[in-house]
Amino acid sequence: MTPDVLDRLSDYAAAFRDDFNRPRQAAWCGVYLRGLIQDGGRKSVEPMSSRVALPEGLDVADPDQALQQFLGQSTWDERAVLQRYRAAMARKFADPAGIFVVDDATFPKQGGHSVGGQRPYCGALGKTADCQCAVSVHYLAPKGHYPLDMRLYLPDSWLGDPARLAKARVPEAERRSLTKGEIALELLDQARAEGLPGGVVAADSGYGASGSFRDGLADRGLHYVVGVSEEMVVFAEEPRWVEPGPGATGRPRSRPRLADDSPRPTSLKGLAARTPRRKVTWREGTKGPMAGRLACLRVWPASGWATGECAGAGPIWLLIEEQADGALKYAFSNLPSDTSRLQAVRLWRSRWPVELGCQQMKEELGLDHHEGRSRRGFHHHARLELLAFGFLTLERRRARRGRSRPGKKGGAERP
Repeated sequence: MTPDVLDRLSDYAAAFRDDFNRPRQAAWCGVYLRGLIQDGGRKSVEPMSSRVALPEGLDVADPDQALQQFLGQSTWDERAVLQRYRAAMARKFADPAGIFVVDDATFPKQGGHSVGGQRPYCGALGKTADCQCAVSVHYLAPKGHYPLDMRLYLPDSWLGDPARLAKARVPEAERRSLTKGEIALELLDQARAEGLPGGVVAADSGYGASGSFRDGLADRGLHYVVGVSEEMVVFAEEPRWVEPGPGATGRPRSRPRLADDSPRPTSLKGLAARTPRRKVTWREGTKGPMAGRLACLRVWPASGWATGECAGAGPIWLLIEEQADGALKYAFSNLPSDTSRLQAVRLWRSRWPVELGCQQMKEELGLDHHEGRSRRGFHHHARLELLAFGFLTLERRRARRGRSRPGKKGGAERP
């Protein structure tokens, strides 16, 4: 990094000083951010402590131990730091057209000792392996995108083991059984409570396949465009229901039932087989037009149709995307009925820049390099990763606006 970038990074880190318990904690925050951002190999504590020059007044005999203590044991409140960070980024990027993107990240781990570690499918490795999983929410606006928050997911295998939770120093308040969708809704609530504008949520099928997650978004007055799986069922035409009444045995039914002459439900895979798709160009990319073959049609949710659970549900949009290799992807959306196909497709495809950002956080900033086992250490590292990404986002914004001039030192984008 050039000296002027280092100066701006120092000013950026100093803006969070009031959110730390002691000045030395704030100074170590600056050291950690520099370690994440500057070129180098692994971004775990030990190699970073050997690469980063300590600022004046922070001389210690063992920088590795001091940085480990700052990350895993210090009681500074990462939530206060994160709130200041979000406010700073909102001042530069908040826009009524902003989109909230929900995603998760997996972190390969050796053994099952790292907090939240389990053995599901690990996306980072493309196979079943020991890993941690964290839920993240990002903000995508016309002028840029950045992460809002990240929280570790605790599987039931951990929540049912108090001794294991205690060893990983998981607070009592965090020992709650929450799905990843429920965690995402809590993170969304927190960010939106701070006044961040935006009315659309995008997510992949890991979240969109959950009816309770989609209902939670709708209950909050949010529109969604979320991936779903091909096994899910819908009605291609409006279904007809018979209201509750006496059953065949004389016992009254408590829910409507599908009428005998009603359209029957079909799987998304089956519907796609008979639905033509047309080429849609959603934007110009650096290598030319970005286009694909898609269909966009109105359907009625059919989950739980046999017991009348979906009776009365209104129509939603179904997007069917044919990828270059012929594979099909599906998405549900509760966007208004007059939404154009191009609008829906643009929102559906909007999450890809965020995925590239997540890749950058892993490959360049060392998001998955944390080696501690405690919950506090994981979240301190994750939140400092967000700050590091935010600084780089501000630097890109600064470069685009032409604020950096040769021979002139520019000021930092301060939180």
